[in-house]
This record gives sequence, structure tokens and C-alpha cells, in this order.
Amino acid sequence: MPGGISHHAKDILFKSLSALYQNQALDVYGLHGLPRIKAVLPTEFPSVRADERRADTVFLLEDDSILLLEYESNERFLDNHLKYLDYACRILHTYYQQEKRIRPIRIVVIYTSDVTSAREQLDAGDVLLSSKAVLLGEFNGDAIFHAIEEKVHNGEPLTPEETMKLILVPLMHTRFDRQTMIEKTIELAKTIDDEPKQLHIIAGVLTATDKFIDRSYAEKVKEWIKMNKVFRLLVEELEQEREEMLKKVMQEKEQAVQRAIQEKEQAVQRVIQEKEQAVQRVMQEKEQAIKQTEKRKAIEIAKNLLDVLPIHEIAKRTGLTVAEVADLAKEMDR
Repeated sequence: MPGGISHHAKDILFKSLSALYQNQALDVYGLHGLPRIKAVLPTEFPSVRADERRADTVFLLEDDSILLLEYESNERFLDNHLKYLDYACRILHTYYQQEKRIRPIRIVVIYTSDVTSAREQLDAGDVLLSSKAVLLGEFNGDAIFHAIEEKVHNGEPLTPEETMKLILVPLMHTRFDRQTMIEKTIELAKTIDDEPKQLHIIAGVLTATDKFIDRSYAEKVKEWIKMNKVFRLLVEELEQEREEMLKKVMQEKEQAVQRAIQEKEQAVQRVIQEKEQAVQRVMQEKEQAIKQTEKRKAIEIAKNLLDVLPIHEIAKRTGLTVAEVADLAKEMDR
């Protein structure tokens, strides 16, 4: 979030939001028939430009499609949808690089009560960008807030749907201005006995109203969050996860080094074996050549002695067998 929140705090709020939205249906937005939320994804994606624009919220749905959820308070349809097209391209590129496949992307735009109507298609010829519009001006924020407020004051637990509605109340049609409604919602959340639920709701409100919230008030809320026991537990959990990740990275590096050393040793051994085999082949060929030369000499000597000595004596002197000398004698007689 802009306005000075640390990267570490972003991670904690992201972790809290992940717990809030996991396995939730999108019916609360009036989006019936969409798969349930499987996980909350990072909102920052690589870009060829050095800008810091990021999506508001990105979900992975149960059908493995990606839901891009945006909050808007204006009717700048063209500017906004070109921005969503940019996000979609980044998301497609990121996941294609990781998985070598194209994930389906759904775009939902939640409009605050300032917007009373919205287009849902950007037609640029062969490029067609579709979105689903949710008009919060059609929701009675006062009635929803009052009903939830009564449950909280009575100590009754909120349903997941009520929790998600409370997060969106500051963007709905109410008799209060938006900043007042943001503060009323967050202050109500602070009175909830369930501390994880407190953090879920406040993290959700900070995310949903990030473009509209008063920055000084947002900083006060963030300071309060740091005192939340659940937040501190999440910090410890995140630190533990990072430590485990670091250990895993170090182990993988060490294993990679060991594999590289083993591969190098194996390569050296292969080279040595190949050289030894080559030397042995050369020696064997040399020995065979010597034997062949000696045999040819023995045959020439035997031929010269056939008229002088008997066959067995020639065999004895030349190292040839009696049969070989006899065969030579027959050849000479032809």
C-alpha cells in the first residue's frame, strides 16, 4: 500500500488477507456462479517499465483461473481498462514464464457509491477486454453496518459473508462520507473479541480503501495493528517461514555445489578411463603388429629352410607349428 507502510507489514497484511479469503465464495459481491477463492496472489508483477503500478487484489480461483479484483471511484472507463489490460499482460507473461501455459483471467471492477453505471467491455478490434461491474451504490451500507454492529455488540460471531460485507461498507452508499465510514468500520472491528477476525477485517478495509483513505489515519491504524497479538504471531510465523526458506535455499545451493563437484569428478574419471582405454588399444594394436611382423619373418625363414631341414626342426627353430610349416611346404611344391 502507498503511504509509508513497510514491505514487512505488507507481507503480514497479505498473509492475513489470504486467511480471510481462502475458500470464500464471491456471492457477497453479487457474483454468482464464479468458482470459490483458492488463494490470494501477489499483486506486483514484473514490467518492462520502471513504474510501481500494481493491481488492487489478485485471487487464484478453484478452477485455477485468476481473478483480478479492482476498486474504482470514477468513470474513467478507457483509462481504467487500459490499466487492467496492462495488468493482465503482466500476469499472463509471469505465469507463462513459470508454467509454460496460459491461465484464464477474470476481471471484476468494484465501483464505489460514486459510480452509478459502468460499461463492461473495451472493444479494440481483435483485442476485446471484458469485465464484470459491481456497483456498491446499489447496496444499503447503513443497513448492513447497523445489522453487523448489533451482532458485534451482542458478542455474536460474524459469518464469512458478513465479514466481507463489513470490509466493503465504506465503499457502499451511506449517509456518512467515506473517511468517516472507514473510521467507523475499523473502530467497530477493534471491538470484535476474535483477534484474528479483527486483523482480517482491518487488513481488508485498508486494502479495499487504499486509494481513498486518509494517510495520517491509515498510519495510526497500522501502528495499532502492530500491537495486535495476532499480528505479532504472524510476524513470528513469517520470520520462521523466511528462516526455513533461507535454510532450504542454502541446502539447495549446497546440494547443487555437491552435484557439480560429483559431476566434475565423474567427468574427470570418464576422461581418465577413456585415455586408459585408448592407451590399451594402442598397446594391443602395437603388440598385434609386432606379432604379425615376427610371424611374417618366421614364415620367410621357414620357406628358406624347407630345402635344408626337416619340417619338425624348422617348426622348432621358427616358433611355427608343425602344421603351419607343412602347409608352407605344400604351397612351395605347387
